[in-house]
Amino acid sequence: MNKYFLLYAKGIAMGAADVVPGVSGGTVAFISGIYDELLRSIASVPAAVGLLLRGRIAAAWQAANGTFLLVLLAGILTSVVSLARVISYLLVEQPIPVWSFFFGLILVSSHIVAREIQRWNWSRGLSFVLGAAFAYWITVAAPMQWDTDPLSVVLAGAIAICAMILPGVSGSFILVLLGLYPFVLGAVKSLDIGVLALFASGCLVGLVSFASLLRWLLVRWRDLALAFLTGLMLGSLNKIWPWKETLSWQTNRHGEQVPLLQANLSPARFAEVSGQDPQLLLAILLALAGVLLVLGLEWLAGRPQQNPGCAN
Repeated sequence: MNKYFLLYAKGIAMGAADVVPGVSGGTVAFISGIYDELLRSIASVPAAVGLLLRGRIAAAWQAANGTFLLVLLAGILTSVVSLARVISYLLVEQPIPVWSFFFGLILVSSHIVAREIQRWNWSRGLSFVLGAAFAYWITVAAPMQWDTDPLSVVLAGAIAICAMILPGVSGSFILVLLGLYPFVLGAVKSLDIGVLALFASGCLVGLVSFASLLRWLLVRWRDLALAFLTGLMLGSLNKIWPWKETLSWQTNRHGEQVPLLQANLSPARFAEVSGQDPQLLLAILLALAGVLLVLGLEWLAGRPQQNPGCAN
């Protein structure tokens, strides 16, 4: 029971991270030591479905590592449903402390991922640079505005879920870029079953197909993949920087003004431009709290975890 309770808690942490634009649940999965098992379990779902269609229910459940996925998914859903309002409120009312916490979390997480790379060379370095450049490009890309028709919602789910299982790339931020974050978050808050079902169907298709590819990369070229993921995490820090100046705004479907384009500022410059307290001491303390949380999760997971027979 302790094992499953801990797994449920990790699911809650993943769900909380996925609600925040700029933070990835895949990061939490990696630092908590369940990333390889998660990819392996998701990649096994198609084979499990085949067994299920032949009436081999027990074998299908075992093939998909069903108990692991069920407990983890329960934690994620619990977190998303219960914390969506809280995190949305905090991001508006206390953005600096919230972003500072996640900045510390992502920064130390990138160190943990890089530490698993067995040997650095030019190819690993190039992979790292490409990952950082890709993540940075995502954070500065101009938002689009997709329609909210059923096909768009399904496609958005498939794209966003791929980002959600990548450490350093936020599925929520992908939704922001597509212009669908307020729409999907609103569906979660109001429990709009129709929209959630469409989004979940896209997530399922994207998750199963992308998890298989990612697991293959981690088995075949693990060091290259980890270097790329490290770059992704460090490149995403541009989005998570706590002190920002809003350059332009957009109106969401509720008629509310929300930031569209933002620029990073130093704490002193932020105070000068905004006239607000930069909360520097609190920001440092919460960044350290994020670091300690990651180190605590790593300790609970009993890392370093074993690498599944990989070739470099």
